[in-house]
Amino acid sequence: MSINIPRGTQDILPGTVEKWQYIEKFARDLCKRYNYNEIRTPMFEHTEVFSRGVGDTTDIVQKEMYTFTDRGDRSLTLRPEGTASIVRSYVENKMHGNSNQPTKLYYIGPMFRYERPQAGRYRQFVQFGIEALGSNDPSIDAEVLALSRDLYRGLGLKNIKLVINSLGDLESRKAHREALVNHFKPVVHELCGDCQNRLESNPLRVLDCKKDHNHPSMASAPSILEYLNEESVKYFEDVQSYLTAMNIPFEVDPNLVRGLDYYNHTVFEIMLEGKGFGSISTLSGGGRYNGLVEEFGGPNTPGMGFALSIERLLLALETEGIELPIPQEMDVFLIALGDEVKKHATSLLYQLRKAGLVCEKDYQDRKIKAQFKAADRFNAKYVAVLGEEELSRGVINLKDQETGVQEEVALDIFVKYVSSK
Repeated sequence: MSINIPRGTQDILPGTVEKWQYIEKFARDLCKRYNYNEIRTPMFEHTEVFSRGVGDTTDIVQKEMYTFTDRGDRSLTLRPEGTASIVRSYVENKMHGNSNQPTKLYYIGPMFRYERPQAGRYRQFVQFGIEALGSNDPSIDAEVLALSRDLYRGLGLKNIKLVINSLGDLESRKAHREALVNHFKPVVHELCGDCQNRLESNPLRVLDCKKDHNHPSMASAPSILEYLNEESVKYFEDVQSYLTAMNIPFEVDPNLVRGLDYYNHTVFEIMLEGKGFGSISTLSGGGRYNGLVEEFGGPNTPGMGFALSIERLLLALETEGIELPIPQEMDVFLIALGDEVKKHATSLLYQLRKAGLVCEKDYQDRKIKAQFKAADRFNAKYVAVLGEEELSRGVINLKDQETGVQEEVALDIFVKYVSSK
């Protein structure tokens, strides 16, 4: 019987996993500079967390969630995104009562969505995201946008652009919603079934439809920017002024709406420009979600965040031919000749590792020539050879693989000697 990996998942093997580790470390270091702290939430939640937090009208809730009933007859769902879980935890753990506000969090972990697998998109994928909870200051919006851009630029991506829009406050969205319904009603029969259902429940989502994006009614749809009230206009202008002050280039796209129900005011996406990345150029996105904390029974708390798929990020790096600076070097490859010597070599290897060195030895009883070849494959900086004669004299041969220089080193100072080089 052949057992294969489930569709839409992947094994991340040695040689590739180091790229993931590099990106994750880079993201963590960047968050530390911006004073965001890591949070880890369960990989599954009560289904209501996502139906309430993400929105009943979204594709995620309606079509893509992995939901199951446990033995206690409770409906549970593998998390499809990060924000709803973070907000649930924020309310449940009363983080709004912490003295340091806003609460600035980041997360890295697997998410699950049942959707058609394609390049850079999987049914199990790893998402990195940040959430800033507790501030209505438009400068926090700009900070989130700056951090997300810094991540891509810091990893070497150059052909990216930041696209922003405003969805306005509740009053602005209500006026725009009415205008959208009136606009699409005459042609609703020409739109896909999803859009026909969305027109009454969430007409903003019609603008985000992938099937009908070329329909003439999309291009002529009323822009949210035409319906922003004075407060929303001022907020959006302030966000733009902060970006300008940081010399961060951006474009305003009135048709950018994002796909989740909880967004208001600022929304944004970072896109990769250039060929070879496929038809979907979005790398990441996010926005402001005032009102979501109240949905979970918490106090009136504004929020702002974004998320990205590490798989999409890796694909973008590959598309632009960017090699991450991942060191492949080993410090010492130890060759032991003779059964009695192997016991001493095992102890010596352990001491080298305790000293913080990356070390390896042969475990297959290969001849010395084959062991030197193994050292080359590991890109070892030094090869140390210990035979019975050397052991009797209390020394070990050390060869610098780059220069070819060989020297004898006393065994009792060997670990200290190699550590200092």
